[in-house]
Parts: sequence; C-alpha cells; structure tokens
Amino acid sequence: MTYNTKFALAATELLKRRVKGTKARRLNINLRPQNIDDALNIQSQMVEQYDGTVGGWKCLLPFDDKIIVAPIFSNTIQNGPECKLFKDQGAALIEPEIAFILNKNLPAKDTDYSEDEINSAIGNCHMALELIQSRFADDSGAEFPEIVADLIVNQGLFIGPEIDRDQAFSASHINLTISQGDNIQTFEGAHPNPLPHLPIYWLVNFMSKRGVTFKKGDAIITGSYAGVVALKFNIETTISYENIGEYKVTFLED
Repeated sequence: MTYNTKFALAATELLKRRVKGTKARRLNINLRPQNIDDALNIQSQMVEQYDGTVGGWKCLLPFDDKIIVAPIFSNTIQNGPECKLFKDQGAALIEPEIAFILNKNLPAKDTDYSEDEINSAIGNCHMALELIQSRFADDSGAEFPEIVADLIVNQGLFIGPEIDRDQAFSASHINLTISQGDNIQTFEGAHPNPLPHLPIYWLVNFMSKRGVTFKKGDAIITGSYAGVVALKFNIETTISYENIGEYKVTFLED
C-alpha cells in the first residue's frame, strides 16, 4: 500500500464517522497515522474527498511537541438564533472562543508572512463556539496523531455577534456566564495562549508552507476560554462574555 493510498483510505473511513452517535474504535493498524505529518496528510485527503469547502481553521500554539491544527468545513459553520449539532455524552458540547475572520486571501508560499501582513488580513472578530464531537470511543486507545487526523473533535463552528477588534486581540482572560433557565454556569476564562491572536501567526506560516491558501472569509479559532462545556438542547441559552458582548442561541439536536 502506498502512502497516498493509505492516507486516502484513512480519510474515507474518518469521513464516514462524521454522523450522529459515532463512538468508534481506532483506525485499522494499516491506516493509522504514525506521526503528525501523516495526520496532516490525512486531513488534506479529507478536504479533497469531503462534499464541501474549508471555511475555517482551529489551532493553538504548539506545546509539548504537539501540533494543534485542523480545517473546519464550511457547511458546518452556522450563525443565527439556532445551532444544530450532534449529541455527545448526552449533551450539546461546545467550547467558547473568539473567531477571527480573514478579510483577504493569504496565498500559500515558502517564506513567512510578517505579523503586520497577517494582522492586515484579520478583519472582523466574533464571539464563537466550537462544536465538539468525540468520534473515538473513550476506551479506544486512539493516540494523538489519530485524533489530529480526525480534526481534533471538531464537528463545526457557531459564529456569534461581532466584537471590538482591539478587545479580541487583548482578551487573554474573559469572565464567562452561560445560562439555560435556572442553570447558570460561570467561568473565569483564560485563553490557553498568552493572547488569542498569536496562534494565527503560527498557523498561517506553518500551513502556508504545506501548500494551504487561506481565503477571505475564513474563520480562525484559537482556543477555548473554558474547555468543553456541556449544555442542554431545546433551551434558549444566553452566552455572555463580560464587558465584551452577549447573545442568545438555542441548540437543536441534528
């Protein structure tokens, strides 16, 4: 089996799992990525095979030799008063984040973009929710490269209201309140990186050298302020970022 065949078959299998209720075993040993480069090649094959375009990215600054990066498919990006997602662990699982929207293309190239060039390509900023679905069974034993290949538990993205760009760039800490009726959850939110826009510099230059062109309109999320939050379906939910903004959304089971 050639590497390209292996990556294509692994991508096909992982795409089949992006359905309701998936709690799967590890990939067949012959298809498992052995390292991050394999995982990223599988991601690329998923993008080629998927019936939809890339509309965004998730990332963090690398840590402990781990690379956190995955595309977000455009037809899984939502906005408005309702948000559909698959149930996981009996709940709607989300991560509260900030989405940075590109206002111009950043074509693939072999040399780095400067921070000024990337800053000029970042346009509007929004409150956002990463939609979470862990498709591997808890006891699967899946290792980190497999999780990266499977787009790091991403099932989509919800984009909320626009927020002030300067506030977005400086939001290392955000106090969050998420309310569903009488159930109120509060978080002293801290971004996993020193500032929420910093991972974008790494993402653009790392993936650009791998042949990725970032497009005008792409939404980039860079880490949760509260980890994974479990919420109920069919209840109007108020999400508040203190001193930044607030909105309401109802989660519907897809």
